[in-house]
Amino acid sequence: MSGHLQAGVSPDGVGEEFGGVFAVPTQPVFVAMWFLLPPRLLPLAVCGSMLLAELPDFLRRRTPKDHVALFVISSWFSVGPALVLLSLGAHAPRWESVSVYVAALGAQFVFDYVSQFLMARPVIGIGAVAQLQSVLPAFAVDTLLAPLGLLVAFATFDRPWALALILPVLLLFARFARERQHRIDNALELSSAYRGTAMLLGDVIEADDEYTGSHSRDVVELVVSVADQLGLDSRDRQRAEFAALLHDVGKVKIPAEIINKPGALDDSEWELMKTHTVLGEQMLERIGGLLGEVGRIVRSCHERWDGTGYPDALAAERIPLAARIVCACDAWSAMTTDRSYRKARSSVEAAAELRACAGTHFDPRVVETLLAVLEV
Repeated sequence: MSGHLQAGVSPDGVGEEFGGVFAVPTQPVFVAMWFLLPPRLLPLAVCGSMLLAELPDFLRRRTPKDHVALFVISSWFSVGPALVLLSLGAHAPRWESVSVYVAALGAQFVFDYVSQFLMARPVIGIGAVAQLQSVLPAFAVDTLLAPLGLLVAFATFDRPWALALILPVLLLFARFARERQHRIDNALELSSAYRGTAMLLGDVIEADDEYTGSHSRDVVELVVSVADQLGLDSRDRQRAEFAALLHDVGKVKIPAEIINKPGALDDSEWELMKTHTVLGEQMLERIGGLLGEVGRIVRSCHERWDGTGYPDALAAERIPLAARIVCACDAWSAMTTDRSYRKARSSVEAAAELRACAGTHFDPRVVETLLAVLEV
């Protein structure tokens, strides 16, 4: 079955993680069930088997009772094949009906994707494109396992007991899954630690300078939306999110009288201000790991598309994409917010400025995507 449960949860303990969701390698059994059960009973059987597999953990209170709804939602992938088989009247396996089975598999993916997206969107705010990218590897696994299910169906339609012959394969997957589970749990804990550290640094920025802190959080929302629209994978999206939150972290080492100066900076003050990207990189490199990688993005957040930015005068595609996104979103937020030395611009004026600077200051594709997100 495809990635039909939330990240990090496998209903039967037999799962492989792909792109943040689990692919449960029972697809051959599920395909065989298309023919061994009446189509109208298929969703009920799948939902019931999920809940039955989780029953010991429910009884031991390892799984909260309110998670029952998640298993019901996660069984919706089975509704697609059931509707196709029921509407087309296919039951006994026949080679002439292969096109029907392909349609049933496609319906499985559609119902799986839509149900998981509707469940995940309110919780983690994931975009439709990012969700699709996260489940495609699991769908690929299901596609590769589906022919095995058809082979099983042809062999077991008159002898259902023969279905047990594929159990050793599932047990092998279970062994692999158990060996990987510990590593996956450690990775999730580490990711949470990075997020907590990033949020703490964000609080430090806000405590040091209220404008810089609130500005950084505003930029985060824009950056995540643009990253989703540009189709960044989950890891690059996370890097972009952290870079947006921490792109000004180096300013905590810049004297407050320069940060809060009511007028324009003189040349020496401006040269000092420009060091904040390098200072931010150095601070994050001391933490290391993912935030060390984010530090390299932070360093480049004031580079310009035409190569006239700082600190390295990078140009065009040599600038990390996440940094290009942060740069444009940072500029929008700065233009539309009151500063100590000027009033905020209107959305129309800020949009016109972004368009005018696309291809010189900003990546044109990022500007186009940002304005589409902002609907201006």
